[in-house]
Parts: sequence; C-alpha cells; structure tokens
Amino acid sequence: MPGLLLRTMTGENLCPRPIWLMRQAGRYLPEYRALRAQKGGFLPLVYDAEAAADITLQPIRRFGFDGAILFSDILIVPHAMGQELEFLAGEGPRLSPRLVDSALGALHRVPERLTPIYETVRRVRASLGSSRTLLGFAGSPWTVATYMVAGEGSRDQAETRAMAYRDPPAFQAIIDAITAVTIEYLNGQILAGAEAVQLFDSWAGSLAPAEFERWVIAPNAAIIAALHQRHPDVPVIGFPKGAGEKLVAYAAGTGIDALGLDETIDPLWAAKALPAGLPVQGNLDPLLLLAGGAELEARTLRILEAFAGRPHIFNLGHGIGQFTPIEHVEHLLGVVRGWKG
Repeated sequence: MPGLLLRTMTGENLCPRPIWLMRQAGRYLPEYRALRAQKGGFLPLVYDAEAAADITLQPIRRFGFDGAILFSDILIVPHAMGQELEFLAGEGPRLSPRLVDSALGALHRVPERLTPIYETVRRVRASLGSSRTLLGFAGSPWTVATYMVAGEGSRDQAETRAMAYRDPPAFQAIIDAITAVTIEYLNGQILAGAEAVQLFDSWAGSLAPAEFERWVIAPNAAIIAALHQRHPDVPVIGFPKGAGEKLVAYAAGTGIDALGLDETIDPLWAAKALPAGLPVQGNLDPLLLLAGGAELEARTLRILEAFAGRPHIFNLGHGIGQFTPIEHVEHLLGVVRGWKG
C-alpha cells in the first residue's frame, strides 16, 4: 500500500498526518556537513549521484519522515539550457550570460547535465521503502526566469519584472523555453522513480494579479497538464510562495493536486477559501522551528486543527534554516505524530 504522504496527495484525509520538511536534506544536519566537507562544494554534490542519493536519504534515516525529496537545485534547468552556473561562498548562485544582456537563442543546450539527477532518483528509489514517498521537484518557470534574466537572486526581481513589461514577447519566449525543459525534466524524474513532484515558485509573490496569471498560473498549468497526460497517477504539488489571496486563482487555474502554503497564510483562511477537499501542505514558520519552545508546539497544533477537515501534509512555510537544532525537529515530529485529529 502507498505511504501516508502519497495517499494524502491523492485525496485521503489521514491521521496521523504525513510530514516532510522543505530543505530537510541540508546544512542543519551534521552528516550533511561532514559529507560536503569530504566531497567539496554544493554543485559537485548535486552532480555526484551517489553522494546526492545519500544526502536525500539522510533525514529519512535520522527522522523517518514520510517523504524523501530529491537533493538538487532549481537552477539545474538553466544549467541544462546552456547557462553557466556557479555557487559563490557567501554570495549564492550566479548564472551567465545574463538574459537581460544576452539573447535566449545564444544559449546552447546541454541536456546531459540532467542525467546525474535521474541517476540520483533511481538510487534513492532503490533504497527507499514502499511506505515513504520519493518527491522530485523543479523550479516554476517564473522563478527560474528571474535567475536566468538577472544572473542571480534579488529581493524584488526588478530586472526581470521590467523586462516582462518592456518586451513581453521576448520574455514569453524565455518562459516557454523553461516550461518545455521543465516538462521533460520532471518526466525524466518520474520515469526514474519519483512518485510525486513539487513545483517551487519562490518569487511568485512579487507579481501583480495580471502578471501572476500570465507568468505563474499559465506556465504551471501547461507543465501540470503535460505531466498529467503522461503520468495521470503522479500528483503535483504547487508552491507559489508569497501568493497570498491569489492562491485561490492558482488552485483553480493550474490543475494542481496539492497546494503548498507559506508561513504568511492564515490556515483558518486557507481552510475556508481553498477548494473543498484540495490537499494542502504547510505552513509552519521555519523561524519558529528554529526558536522552539512552547510556541512551536502551540502553533503546530493550531495548523493541524485548522486543516482537520481536509487532506493535510505537515510541512514548513519554506525551507528549514541551517542553524535549526536537531532537537527542535524531533519535538515537532512528536507533536505532529501525537496529534489525534
């Protein structure tokens, strides 16, 4: 029988709630830090299938989460599309050439850069028991485009938003190209063994409603429709961080199977406003998990109770912080798994 996580994504309202945490494989784990020190930088780890599979499984071994999410990065897609990618210590990722300065057509695709990712998925699937779900993922086209255009992350995505206003056809071509590669990339992950996938749209909150419809909802709908046509039994989680009240339009317009909620969303509002029966995921503040204490338990119970009437996957509102104490994660697991509904 499928595990709790996969059953919840397909519409079952289960207790105990399944739980996994975004960025659960990463720097807060001593075993991750040890392996990274041994192997080198972040990108070499991502492209080392043996190491990436081990990292993916580390939080499963330690905590027994209900889902394992592929250890990789959303910028693997632009790397495969022909941009050069590097991660600079203390500065984050850099892509070149920047598409604000260079034409999309000047890039030469390198699809073989995706091959090690598929091998990581195969290795994890072979080691993961049937009770736990393997999640693949990709960045949503809007968020990936912000990095491709500006060459790096930014607080307000100003260069990308300005380009989309100034030259919509050129920006549409970028979005369309990312969408096409993302469909094939996620299809490859599913063929390799991913049982569900998540679309991360970390910068969706920077867009006005009309632009949100064009650059977030429309390309995500195209990806989800293509994946559903090829793999009708594989659920897709959409996570448009910062979308706020636009989540209602996103849920209606994309065809997602489950909706991720960030920490700014009131769970009581979401429980009432979102389509009945739609599985939701989230939405504890990662900083509350970092802080711990009585408020961590109280807020966790509030989220669980707010979503008692629908399928719910417990998760954070974004990725776990690197300085989060292990004992806080263990406390959270105890609260979630002890909740009786």
